[in-house]
Amino acid sequence: MRGYPLTTPYYDAINLIERLHRQFLDVLKVELERANILDINNIQSMILHNIGTDELTVGELTVRGYYLGSNVSYNVKKMVENGYLLQERSIHDKRSVRVRLSEKGRKLNDALTGLYKKHEGLLESAGLGDSRLESMNHVLRDLEEFWSAQMGTGSLTLAAGEG
Repeated sequence: MRGYPLTTPYYDAINLIERLHRQFLDVLKVELERANILDINNIQSMILHNIGTDELTVGELTVRGYYLGSNVSYNVKKMVENGYLLQERSIHDKRSVRVRLSEKGRKLNDALTGLYKKHEGLLESAGLGDSRLESMNHVLRDLEEFWSAQMGTGSLTLAAGEG
């Protein structure tokens, strides 16, 4: 057998999760372009929204881990340069830099919250009511817990000469 069969529910779930993440990023990209907001990208807008009212270090943002395939430090730097984030050195640890939303960042965060609420309002008519979403979220959290448990198992083995 070459590769993994492409029709198992597990393999389908892995591919669907990846596709959905990319598709959501595309939705954000289109919405930013429609609003003529061209100085921040979709991933940066997700980071911004996840900061919300918090004040965090880049390390804390990275640990939150929502930013598939992105360089959090680079994205934070760009958002500071474009006026979406304010950064300051920690009073207690001069090596640590904390970031929070600027007024411009808060306005975009409010707009993103409005977009998410608009989507929520449309979900029911798409057959995606709260109970279906809650059920899906339960399964996704179980899958997250399963993958977390796999991190230390080291179960991937290669035949001699393949690695």
